[in-house]
Amino acid sequence: MKTLSIRQPWAWLIVHGGKDIENRSWHTKYRGRFLVHASNGMTKREYAFAAEYAKRLGVIVPPANQLLLGGVIGSVELIDCLAAHKSQWYMPGNKAFVLREPRALPFHSTPGRLGFFDAPDAFAANCKECVSL
Repeated sequence: MKTLSIRQPWAWLIVHGGKDIENRSWHTKYRGRFLVHASNGMTKREYAFAAEYAKRLGVIVPPANQLLLGGVIGSVELIDCLAAHKSQWYMPGNKAFVLREPRALPFHSTPGRLGFFDAPDAFAANCKECVSL
């Protein structure tokens, strides 16, 4: 299954916080459900920026030490990729990956990569929740 690494707390916000846009510098033709992989890295500065941004939109992010890193935390459906979007989550100058129907999944530690990548077969085979995706 396709997977995309996203830095925390943005990954958490997609799965739990109503974030309906993933901002990227690149366009994709991919459409469909993908696994949300929380990247290994998260700086204090990144966390502070994202938490403050979310707070202005009425979403409270868990403390940094409670966010899972380095694995799959959920899935979401990618329905479009646009040059701009009216969502409050869109940051001008980026491509807007338009998302819907997030689903939380049990955490599964797995390495991430750049761009969309296929989840390891061992993960997909052992992820009963992924079968219904």
